[in-house]
Amino acid sequence: MSTAQTTATVPWSAVGDVSTKASVYGVHGAEGKTYWKAFATRRQLRSPSEAVEWASLPAKGVSGEHRHTRTEEIYLILSGTGELLLNGGPLTVRAGSLALTSVGNIHGLRNTGDDHLDWWVIETLAPATGSVLSGSQPPEGADMTQAVVYDLFEEKRVDTAGVFSGPLKQVEVVDVPAGGQHVLGLPTAELAVYVHDGEGVIEAAGLTETVTLGKDTCLLLEAGSRSTVKAATAVRLLVVTLAVEGEGGDR
Repeated sequence: MSTAQTTATVPWSAVGDVSTKASVYGVHGAEGKTYWKAFATRRQLRSPSEAVEWASLPAKGVSGEHRHTRTEEIYLILSGTGELLLNGGPLTVRAGSLALTSVGNIHGLRNTGDDHLDWWVIETLAPATGSVLSGSQPPEGADMTQAVVYDLFEEKRVDTAGVFSGPLKQVEVVDVPAGGQHVLGLPTAELAVYVHDGEGVIEAAGLTETVTLGKDTCLLLEAGSRSTVKAATAVRLLVVTLAVEGEGGDR
């Protein structure tokens, strides 16, 4: 993966892949090793979001159960098979399984397969938490305290309304055929984009810079920008809409 360097402002940031992943031990109190990569933290994000991350469990590995007290979070399974431990009950998950976990819920993950279990993690600030941190009045009905699991690869698009109340509005699969193009960008939301499979490039009008896209590439697209994905092979993109503060984040 490479990015051409010039002084022009580009509409993407936090470009990376998992080749530089870290090894972490004892994640959420569980024994053993987990692999981890932070693509972006709150410093790179305009939306009230905490992090865009990737994690991986080796065979039989566990990410310990823990309660979410301040953030709303998605787990999107990228590969492998496992059990999502959701409020004490195990649910079988596989590639495409999408868990929406709002404030107050407990979750963890166990790899039940023989291969690595990889997942994409995006964590955002719940409005009630933000109001406490800022000293303002919490919004009514902000805490939904729900947890829901979808098959994103079957659904293709999942709206978070009724489960999340923060900036994470939608999770979508975008399939671009070999030789095809797809335009990404929203006026009121930044987009977190993950390449699940395939190869291509992303570019923007008027710029010579491009980013080479390959499996497990992740990047952020700025709110108000427009970028075009050009697929060399069939490309599957996972796209999360993160509304910037004060905006609705077009669904």
